Amino acid sequence: MTDRLPHEKGFHVSWDQLHRDARALAWRLQGHGPADGGWRMVIAITRGGMAPAMIVARELDIRIVDTISVKSYNHQTQSEPTVIKSPDMDVVGDGTGVLIIDDLVDTGRTLEVVRNHMPKAHVATVYAKPKGRPMVDTFITEVSQDTWIFFPWDMALQYVEPYRGTD
Repeated sequence: MTDRLPHEKGFHVSWDQLHRDARALAWRLQGHGPADGGWRMVIAITRGGMAPAMIVARELDIRIVDTISVKSYNHQTQSEPTVIKSPDMDVVGDGTGVLIIDDLVDTGRTLEVVRNHMPKAHVATVYAKPKGRPMVDTFITEVSQDTWIFFPWDMALQYVEPYRGTD
């Protein structure tokens, strides 16, 4: 078989599925923070980490939420990751007690940049691909490296013609 386009081996994630998986991530993280098991703050990697970070923060009753903006994709083409907005590093410190949340780790290049800013933070993603797994401390679902994940914010509902027949 020839190489597939990104949409030909796709994993479609609905809002309901993302919510369930982000809650499962929160349950997995519960009680695993330093000292008393709690977490000081959540940092979402924008943009994909924002929805799961909100859900994790709610589930774990974490009130301090910030973002780090890393641009590493232009549509479906990955490029060199660049930090375009950092959290308040006076609050973050070295990352102890900080949860960094993203939707997906692909190659791990984005998380490598983020970890350099906060080396002691705990990195958690909802989905993980094999190349990026070493950069993640906690994740929920692994998908193959050649799978393209379609997140709900990238899709719209529309009519689909049946494979066979017209009614």
